[in-house]
Amino acid sequence: MRRIALYSVLLAMAAPWAGAQTTDRATKELIEKLLARIDGLEKRVAELENGKATAPAAAPEAVTAAPLAKAVSATQAMHQSHDQAPAPQTAGPEATPVYPSLKIAGFSDLDFSATNLHSAATGFGAQTLLETHSGFEEGQFTLHLSSALSPKVTMFGEITLTARSDAGTGSPAAAGFNAEVERIMIRYDANDYFKVSFGRYHTPINYWNTAFHHGQWLQTTISRPEMTQFGGSFIPVHFVGSLIEGAAPAGGLNLNYAVGMGNGRGQVISRGGDFSDINNNRAWLVDSFIKPDALYGLQLGGSLYHDSLNPLTAPAAREWIESAHLVWQKETPEFIAEFANVGHQPISGATASNSQAWYVQTAYRLPWLQKLWKPYYRFEYIHVPKSDAIFRTVVPTFHASTFGVRYDITTFAAFKFEYRSYVRRDAPNFHGFFGQTSFTF
Repeated sequence: MRRIALYSVLLAMAAPWAGAQTTDRATKELIEKLLARIDGLEKRVAELENGKATAPAAAPEAVTAAPLAKAVSATQAMHQSHDQAPAPQTAGPEATPVYPSLKIAGFSDLDFSATNLHSAATGFGAQTLLETHSGFEEGQFTLHLSSALSPKVTMFGEITLTARSDAGTGSPAAAGFNAEVERIMIRYDANDYFKVSFGRYHTPINYWNTAFHHGQWLQTTISRPEMTQFGGSFIPVHFVGSLIEGAAPAGGLNLNYAVGMGNGRGQVISRGGDFSDINNNRAWLVDSFIKPDALYGLQLGGSLYHDSLNPLTAPAAREWIESAHLVWQKETPEFIAEFANVGHQPISGATASNSQAWYVQTAYRLPWLQKLWKPYYRFEYIHVPKSDAIFRTVVPTFHASTFGVRYDITTFAAFKFEYRSYVRRDAPNFHGFFGQTSFTF
């Protein structure tokens, strides 16, 4: 443990150098060696503690939702720490913990888009950056707030400010930004096997929605897959209620689970039921995944979600969502694949419908040029049958390819460049170029 602490101190001293653009090659090689050594020592300690050659079970992340892989670079290490409550401060000669212990992290981004789109991209989320005019756009300003309230109680909050396209119009004039409490939760950790929380979450029914949050720097690409897009309607991105979660070694499989009950979707189905449940029928979900020791970096899981919908512009219906994901949580390569089926059964007895969405994303951090470049590709697909009265006017049917590259200009900032091509049903195809600078502070 003393050796791990020593390497952690050395890494902390070297981190500022890692973030500078003028860092020499020897310093970067030293940092990479230290990271690799720390990773090896942590694995060895886990083996000794468990009495066998296995890695420890990963902490469940349905609430904290930090990146699931151990850090293989300084950037990933920063990603992992943002959603976790900090260790409490100490005071006095006996180093007594002081509560609360607050940590604040921030994110923002600036974007550019230029497409041959000549009409509104109906159904696509605003953060997909599909505009009829080219130009720059101010991205979200995001704050993450985490705090330890006691040895077993923590809180986490996420607040965003988003620029409005109608700023200054109307009477009274619309504000320049929309403020939103994206997540707020309080959690009691009884032990690794049982944790209970209450709040507003990013619904844990697929991988992307709980691994990457507001703050575009956290993810490889400029935008999220459309099936998980903020402001989109395919899956319920937000969930207000309670979660029980935990993790167990399970013979080296490292089984993680989450069971939740809450308000589900609001009358505008792209939003959660923040104020109350609109029809007095709780939504519920079950989520689980494994991270086998034998294949370190692999995650495989699935989810089930049920709700009763009462949308403003469509008939009431029962909703079932089944989803699955397969992820390789490293950068050489990075691989993410997800599938979801959303079934709607109208209460009136009309014909049921099923809509499907999936995507596959792969990336690879190049070993040369100081490992700053990361090319990537994503293919995504959404199909909504015309019989689906709830989705047909708010969810697009399309497939798209995204080619891009990420360049980490420092440990805490990145440039991203993308080319996308969209093929839509019953609407003209289009393509475009997108750029972004994103950062954390």
